[in-house]
Amino acid sequence: MDEIGADEVSLGDTLTTVYDVLLNRYGPQHWWPGDSPFEMMVGAVLTQAASWTNVEKAIANLKEADALSPRAIRELEQDDLARLVYPSGYYNAKARKLKALAEFIGSKFADDITSMASVDTGVLRAQLLGVHGIGEETADDILLYPLDKPAFVIDEYARRLLFRLGIAPEVGPYKLYRSTFTDNLPEDTKMFAEYHALIVRHGRENCQKSPVCGGCCLLEICPTGQSTEVVLHGIDD
Repeated sequence: MDEIGADEVSLGDTLTTVYDVLLNRYGPQHWWPGDSPFEMMVGAVLTQAASWTNVEKAIANLKEADALSPRAIRELEQDDLARLVYPSGYYNAKARKLKALAEFIGSKFADDITSMASVDTGVLRAQLLGVHGIGEETADDILLYPLDKPAFVIDEYARRLLFRLGIAPEVGPYKLYRSTFTDNLPEDTKMFAEYHALIVRHGRENCQKSPVCGGCCLLEICPTGQSTEVVLHGIDD
């Protein structure tokens, strides 16, 4: 496979085409759900290894307990917080992560999310990665959706899509996939947010672990899908 970025114009055009096709197929996804930036951050932590349905139950518990602010999270006993986020799974670990995030926001920004959002994206990303339980995907979720910064979120759906389109290897470091988008597309926060949501939608409906290539909107430009269709057609004959 050629080095990613070797033909930046062609790759940028391909990524833009993928975005346009997905948007035309599924329409705007209206991500990320949440009534406040901090609630979105909490959702980014709770959604680790959890379905969104279960995350919503945990967030509803936090709302009922009036515990959806950094200060409220800090003041809760960890066991009480764990009970509230129980529906999201790994509740003890996630309670510790939420505590660490709330401490970070309090100590660095005095709970002022606007002040947090004013920090340079690269600097803030590095700071977030230093917070217990905040990995690269969660950090980019927080930067992109609650803070409206031009980060690109990479998850299993994005890796799978890039591999099947012949753009990236099946396995590689997070930064390889992230830079595929950020280095080859205009720095457009709105587009990045919509693109990630569309990839998730497509990954759930077509580009699953076992791909559903029939009727896929990207079939014309997907070598994996085309080869799958050829095999299936041959079997039918």
